Amino acid sequence: MKLLFDHGTLVLTEAPDLSRKAIPGLLWDPRVELYRAPAYRYAEVVEALRMVRVPLTDEVERSGAARADEWRTVELRPYQQAAVLAWQLAEKRGLVVLPTGSGKTRVAAAAMASTRARALCLVPTRALLNQWLMELSRLYPGAIGCLGDGRQDIQRITVATFESAFRWMPRLGNRFELLVVDEAHHFGCGVRDEALEMCVARHRLGLSATPPNGPALARLEDLLGPVVYQLGVGDLAGTWLADFDLVVLRVALDRDERARYDADHRIFSALNRDFRSMHPTGTWQELVAAASQTADGRAALRAWRRTRQLVGFTRAKAAAVKALLARHRDARVLVFTADNAAAYAIAREHLIMPITCEIGRQERERALQGFREGTLRALVSARVLNEGIDVPEADVAIIVGGTQGEREHVQRIGRLLRPSPGKRAIVYELVTLATSEGKRATERRRGLAAAHARSA
Repeated sequence: MKLLFDHGTLVLTEAPDLSRKAIPGLLWDPRVELYRAPAYRYAEVVEALRMVRVPLTDEVERSGAARADEWRTVELRPYQQAAVLAWQLAEKRGLVVLPTGSGKTRVAAAAMASTRARALCLVPTRALLNQWLMELSRLYPGAIGCLGDGRQDIQRITVATFESAFRWMPRLGNRFELLVVDEAHHFGCGVRDEALEMCVARHRLGLSATPPNGPALARLEDLLGPVVYQLGVGDLAGTWLADFDLVVLRVALDRDERARYDADHRIFSALNRDFRSMHPTGTWQELVAAASQTADGRAALRAWRRTRQLVGFTRAKAAAVKALLARHRDARVLVFTADNAAAYAIAREHLIMPITCEIGRQERERALQGFREGTLRALVSARVLNEGIDVPEADVAIIVGGTQGEREHVQRIGRLLRPSPGKRAIVYELVTLATSEGKRATERRRGLAAAHARSA
């Protein structure tokens, strides 16, 4: 009997009847009349087949592939050393949860160096792809492969975007022994989970500052392993991360904005009230699906979107941004908005460089380099700077609006927390009074409770 890798799955050829055997994930595929299992179950399938004493020829992993033996010494802080050790003790499978700015990429590099394994690193964006390539090149002198941003090169150490991995995994899912997933909280909800399912790597390391909860976490633990090490902002602020103050500025809608907000809010509230009366435990996705079926429902969803857009960048918020930029004219400031329209409006008004998904890689890198060198004093972004982008010199953030809740809030504040001598960062959060934003702002700050943030 042979075990083969077939387009992101495992298949058994010449297999006896295994219907009564407890083989993880193994199912009969009537299309080809073979047993098939998800690739990520590889180690469990092999162990189970050997336990039932079935003769097996394992042809899944590519034989003779060279290992990655060229790593330089990776210097680690004590908590980073502890994270790598915890992962090793968990049979080299699991999630490491550390706050933004604490050096998760370095933890991953140390894990890769300790195993000398052929490793595939997955990252969510092209910006992070290039950042990982630069960081790994300082620690690994060998060739580093890249899948994404127009490049297609596979080496013993390879970095790929999520989208590229999803497309390539049916062909390369058996080439790597270690799978590293940055910003792992993007997985676990069904979207692109197949990229992790189609890889046979026995060893897996997930990195996140904000892991999911509930079923999503359980799914992530199935794909990558359990949480093996976790620290929050409060555990590292003041020692390994910069201290910071959180200042909440509450602003009001003007008369015209209030009238428009109340009118649209009433339209959506009526829809929400009717839906909840019939589906008390219904999810937001279910509400949207139901509302999309009728003209009135679609109109209510448009009204909801208008309220979010209005609250995201009000006239009072625009005035607050102007005042704060003037107050911190000598600091390096990051401005975060809820959408690109607000980011571009601030960019035009204050001649600030926007960093959005529409800005090309070279232009983005020039802007970030100018910010690091001090030739640019401020940047404005809706989403691009949320995850992973290294902006070490920022010391003031203005959070104008957000859409992703607690996770986004923690990531944005983390942009400021890379330490430097005497640094104490300031985070301004602009919250519109008497709107739904007040409740969302409270929820966003839950993840920072341990950081002893001060609101005023």
